[in-house]
Amino acid sequence: MPKHFRVPGRLAIKLKELGIPISAVLRRAGLPRDLFDQTRVLVSTEELFALWRAIENVSDDPLIGLKLGVETKTERFHPMAIAALSTQNLVTATEHLARFKKLTAPEEILTQLDEEEFNVGFRWLLAVEAEPHVLTDYCFAWMLSLARHGTGTQLNPVRVEYVQQRADLRQIERNLGCKAIGGAPRNTIIFRASDATAPFATRNAELLDLLAPQFEEQLRQYKDEDSFMELVRRTIQDKLAGHRPSIDGVAQALHMSPRTLQRRLKESGSNFQRVLDEARHQMARYYLSNSALELNEAAYLLGFEDPNSFGRAFRIWEGMPPSDWRETHRPSKVM
Repeated sequence: MPKHFRVPGRLAIKLKELGIPISAVLRRAGLPRDLFDQTRVLVSTEELFALWRAIENVSDDPLIGLKLGVETKTERFHPMAIAALSTQNLVTATEHLARFKKLTAPEEILTQLDEEEFNVGFRWLLAVEAEPHVLTDYCFAWMLSLARHGTGTQLNPVRVEYVQQRADLRQIERNLGCKAIGGAPRNTIIFRASDATAPFATRNAELLDLLAPQFEEQLRQYKDEDSFMELVRRTIQDKLAGHRPSIDGVAQALHMSPRTLQRRLKESGSNFQRVLDEARHQMARYYLSNSALELNEAAYLLGFEDPNSFGRAFRIWEGMPPSDWRETHRPSKVM
């Protein structure tokens, strides 16, 4: 599973079109000033959430997520969305997106179809806090844009459901043309089953046959890389019992030479130190949020020489001391 989101270039274009200063957004989010100048804009889940909270704060428009999610120009769609539009209907299009979403982000698209309704939701796999509601709005509006492009109609959802209570539900209803409900079990946009199974006017079997094999090959490569990286990460975590695992020890456990391990990690775009840090970071979050371990005990289990070394590393990972992070991320406080 990739650890970063690829922020679409169309987001910067839409921000400019709506008069939202990108420099102010990035400054408010604590992100690099040249973020959108990069060839591939990659951000962590925490950075993605910070970006969307900054967009909400700088714009001062409660409906900005809905406005940013609307897309009327097909040429701005990602190739994966173009392929989705080439499928049979909204159900198959969403299933296509859900299958290949793992190529671009630590996110899942969840779907459910019954005789009356088609539900689409989003799950942020590495999130430790609720997603900004402006991001939820963006996802809902983007799904609606996909449905309208595909069917060639101005269909409306049946309703949208939010986990958070929203003060602007009536405004959302007017914007989306459907019922909006707060306090739901999860964030979901619901379409009529008849609309979701209606044939797409954009159906293009030849284009889909051209694009789909490329995505399948990428998916195969990601699975191979991810399974190997996860194997290395688990091996490191198994050896994190009071000492820092060495590359020689991990390579021996994997029945390969250190040189082969280094080469395969490099081919996967990583290195031993990075995977070690990721393994420690992952376990640190687990220990602090799911156990009663003292900080010095957690430091020992993670292979740090002393609690101070653990504290310095944790500040790099999370931007705060481990004691502060624990207080804000205990299970009883996560809603």
